[in-house]
Amino acid sequence: MKNKAAVTPMMQQYLQIKEEYNDCILFFRLGDFYEMFFDDAITASRELEITLTGKDCGMEERAPMCGVPFHSVQGYISKLIKKGYKVAICEQVEDPATAKGIVKRDVVRVVTPGTAGAESDAISEDNNFLACIYMEGDFFGVAFADVTTGEVVVSDGVSDYGESALINLLASFRPSEIILNSGSAHRSKDIVDLQKRYSFYDSYIDDSYFDAEKAQKNIMLQFGTNTIGSSFLEKDCCTSALGGLLAYLYETQKVDLTHINSFKYVESTQHLQIDISSFRNLELTETMRDKEKRGSLLGILDRTKTAMGARRLKSWIDRPLINADGINMRLDAVEELVDKIETREEITEALKKVYDIERILSKVVYGSCNARDFLSLRQSLENLPDVKSALKECTSAYLSNIHSNLNVLSDLRLLIYCAIVDEPPITIKEGGMIKKGFDKELDSVKDVLNNGTSYIAAIEAKEKERTGIKNLKVAYNRVFGYYIEVSKSNLDKVPEEYIRKQTLVGGERFITQELKDLEANILNARERVNALEYDNFVAIKNEILKNLHTLQATAKLVSIVDALCSLATVAARRGYVKPLVDTSDIINIKDGRHPVVEASLKDSLFVPNDTYLDTSDSRFSIITGPNMAGKSTYMRQTALIVIMAQMGSFVPAKECHIGIVDAVFTRVGASDDLASGQSTFMVEMNEVAHILKNATSKSLVILDEIGRGTSTFDGLSIAWAVAEYMANKECIGAKTLFATHYHELTALENTADGIKNYSVAVKKRGDDITFLRKIVKGGTDDSFGIQVALLAGLPREVIDRAKQVLSGIEAGNKAPSNPQIEWGNCSLGDPPVSDALKEEIMAIDISTLTPIEAMNELYKLQKKVSEL
Repeated sequence: MKNKAAVTPMMQQYLQIKEEYNDCILFFRLGDFYEMFFDDAITASRELEITLTGKDCGMEERAPMCGVPFHSVQGYISKLIKKGYKVAICEQVEDPATAKGIVKRDVVRVVTPGTAGAESDAISEDNNFLACIYMEGDFFGVAFADVTTGEVVVSDGVSDYGESALINLLASFRPSEIILNSGSAHRSKDIVDLQKRYSFYDSYIDDSYFDAEKAQKNIMLQFGTNTIGSSFLEKDCCTSALGGLLAYLYETQKVDLTHINSFKYVESTQHLQIDISSFRNLELTETMRDKEKRGSLLGILDRTKTAMGARRLKSWIDRPLINADGINMRLDAVEELVDKIETREEITEALKKVYDIERILSKVVYGSCNARDFLSLRQSLENLPDVKSALKECTSAYLSNIHSNLNVLSDLRLLIYCAIVDEPPITIKEGGMIKKGFDKELDSVKDVLNNGTSYIAAIEAKEKERTGIKNLKVAYNRVFGYYIEVSKSNLDKVPEEYIRKQTLVGGERFITQELKDLEANILNARERVNALEYDNFVAIKNEILKNLHTLQATAKLVSIVDALCSLATVAARRGYVKPLVDTSDIINIKDGRHPVVEASLKDSLFVPNDTYLDTSDSRFSIITGPNMAGKSTYMRQTALIVIMAQMGSFVPAKECHIGIVDAVFTRVGASDDLASGQSTFMVEMNEVAHILKNATSKSLVILDEIGRGTSTFDGLSIAWAVAEYMANKECIGAKTLFATHYHELTALENTADGIKNYSVAVKKRGDDITFLRKIVKGGTDDSFGIQVALLAGLPREVIDRAKQVLSGIEAGNKAPSNPQIEWGNCSLGDPPVSDALKEEIMAIDISTLTPIEAMNELYKLQKKVSEL
């Protein structure tokens, strides 16, 4: 890199360490700063917007340099991590006061996007997963780890092309960083495509990380032989992925990762499969447009009080269950919390004061904790007895089990209470953390530190009385320290144990062993206090580590209770009902509502709708009707209700029976994938192909406007063939909602088994239409496109011309006739608002309006008036 011989010893040390961490920005500790040099400094100064300076290091030119204060380094590291950089933290590993020559330094941790947050004080409700992918031929293994919580999940499967099980797993966990073996290179395009939807950092690491023998050794070392079955070790791709993950963590984290002490193996079919398109289309945890939680299903359901509970709830949405017993266990618990309002309120009130125990434990393991973290842990533990007490009366299996297994760790709570002051400092080596009365030796040294002058005065008074020397005095100087001074006239009264130190003109100076001991105590008291306080801090930290497994189990139970209370709170407030969930093949929803749309309506009521699907006569519903009438909302709400039921939540409906589905597939909306050179139609066909390949008779499929991205006849032909294939039991026979503008498809009800026609009810009066938002039996052959255009505000002249063209086409004319409108006289201006409103009101025939039509008309008029 540079000529080491020409630089100073400190810079030689820097260059040697930098060679080992060439892919990282090296934060090099110098005193109270972390300094960066050369290319690292140029990069960091640009990305962090800090001043770039230079340092003389023995070279002809000054080395580019920038730096950040050690006490605020976390913020700077976070900025670099978010931009995709790795940061190697190089610390002084010996005391500068005792060092001979250059202080020894070494990298103590490498912070990467997938391992960030373990040392941070930032509060986050999101997991930060690192994913390790191992591929061999057509098979894959993948391991996910969140070092900030200790959670590890492993899975495997077949690696096909397109939106495979692997891509869906990655979409579910959304890792911040992915590391891969060289055998994964053939799937690089899929990884790049995934990056366009979810931002993450990816890199290929050396195949030595995945060595089978080394991988098994690391797994056994980390998790113990008792926790790993021989059947798992036979899963070659899984063990390679998990072993590679551990090797990467060992190399970068450089601490004993004791909080990572178990892992969960899940088969790719163990949870409800939600493909990547459905995650996006259904807006389960974030909105499509703004990537915000608000406006998503998670935004509606999340009323958790702890960060742990928020992460738990999100994982339930990301990975709903397909096991009826597990689902109903959650549902029974939610039902009990809905019914027992006081119990629920007691729990949520206590949880408000519980901190993120999982993240506190990760800081303890990493050694980045301070006394304030202990205080947060104590305050959290203090509220657990209230949670346990509230659960005592619960009878549902899930809540009873939590009550029985919730350890409130009274001894640890008492230890921290007795040891740590109520307002400890941020630092851990400058004292001020430990309460009086906890450590007798510490109290004694503190007493000396705070009362040293009075002790000296006491010794002086005692020696005066003992010797009878009235003018004896105890004094101090830097040469002798504390001493006793006696005048010449009183030297004959000096006791034998006095030790002569200096002869003066008018007397002599002496010391005693008692005085020297006190002097040592006084002069070293501050340093001794700090050392003893730190020793006590370390002892408490070690006690927390002894209870690590119990604390992790407690944190998990608290997160589950929090998530269940959140679901119960939302259910009670929004009038959700408990669904019947079983292994039948029926989806029967009475008066179902879209949870997000319903919550967003302020001035109108949501119109509920029924849904019935099975695998027999009603497995395929063709839904026709105009745009803006509510077809997409209706289909999405059905998918959301199924997902909510299988995650263990109550649902927005009057009644609900859900036969467990194995997967939810959606093809909704259209968007060009310009970055990959794919048109709207190609994206649509890719997604349809994926559904046709992976859906089963147990799946729920939502298809919206198949074939509209190409010519009318091509699109109709494709939509027709897809409908037949999907509905056919010999091919798929999945429960399907199929919205279309191809009204010709309604003929399938009479020719294909299991297909039913539905449409969105519309009230038409002249050119005016009213969307009733109600799904009714039977198809429709009118799209009301021109009426929708009128509602959207197209000029009247354009609407009139569209009618002329439509009449000609319907009459069999291949080409539209010449316009009978003078386009030059067209105006986009509206008549005065007051006249327009008057005409609209006068045109309403009140005697023919149904109650819901009247509400819709009133809402439209109210909205127009509010915009004046």
